[in-house]
Amino acid sequence: MAVLLVQAGPALSTDDTPADTDVRLLGPAQIRRLADELGVRPTKTLGQNFVHDGNTVRRIVAASGVGADDTVLEVGPGLGSLTLALLGTVSRVIAVEIDPVLATRLPATVAEQAPSRSASLSVVTADAMSVRATDLPYAPTALVANLPYNVAVPVLLHLLAECPSITTALVMVQAEVADRLAAPPGNRVYGVPSVKARYFGDVSRAGAVGRNVFWPEPKVESGLVRVQRTDAHSADPAARARVFAVIDAAFAQRRKTMRSALAGWAGSPVEAERRLRAAGIDPQIRGEKLDVDDFVRLAAVEPA
Repeated sequence: MAVLLVQAGPALSTDDTPADTDVRLLGPAQIRRLADELGVRPTKTLGQNFVHDGNTVRRIVAASGVGADDTVLEVGPGLGSLTLALLGTVSRVIAVEIDPVLATRLPATVAEQAPSRSASLSVVTADAMSVRATDLPYAPTALVANLPYNVAVPVLLHLLAECPSITTALVMVQAEVADRLAAPPGNRVYGVPSVKARYFGDVSRAGAVGRNVFWPEPKVESGLVRVQRTDAHSADPAARARVFAVIDAAFAQRRKTMRSALAGWAGSPVEAERRLRAAGIDPQIRGEKLDVDDFVRLAAVEPA
């Protein structure tokens, strides 16, 4: 993967506090002007919908709980609406943008709209689905982003796994995806995204966002989701992969009992039942009733 890093200038020292007095946010007219200048037409392929409302980006930053000591990872900064709001609050912003035209323009936009904060922006031109922690100039402490809706869940899970330094995440996603991520066991939309997100920490809804704050206006509602990392489960990739394999198997046929659903994963219904009982789980229960801790215990049971 080719990664292009654009560093806007020297980073703030740990004693510096962001000053937002000269940060001017982007409005609808400026968003359109920038798009026309760059010849940008938002594409469904890249999941591009640009936020043009200052109150919305301020609310997202406030909901995230980030502050002057944070280094924030932003995915899909687009034309820079949320980036500017973040720079008015945090120490550094690392913006990961897949579109090279947008990535190249972002530092100039920040220099125009927030000149005293331009040195605190780093832009990494890369696909967030494959970016690695080693590709980033600093270890991020938070993830705050308007995620491309078509890849929101895999991007969120990838970055939480790849960057253990991220202690909190606040992401905007499609409303029904937000509901699914934050759903508790037993909820009708509880499923694979719900359990996997909980592997990393506590997950909750953090608000709704109207369609009218975007250009172009999307056909779906949007919602905010917060993940607060707890480190309750192993950060070892192999251990996590074992747990995620059980989760995938359990929900592949979600109406089946765990004994039946895990037959392929375990090798047979009998072995599936043995492992379930060893983990203290009723073989007749369905996956939608189990919490992440149940799946962690089940993945730890050795084969016969």
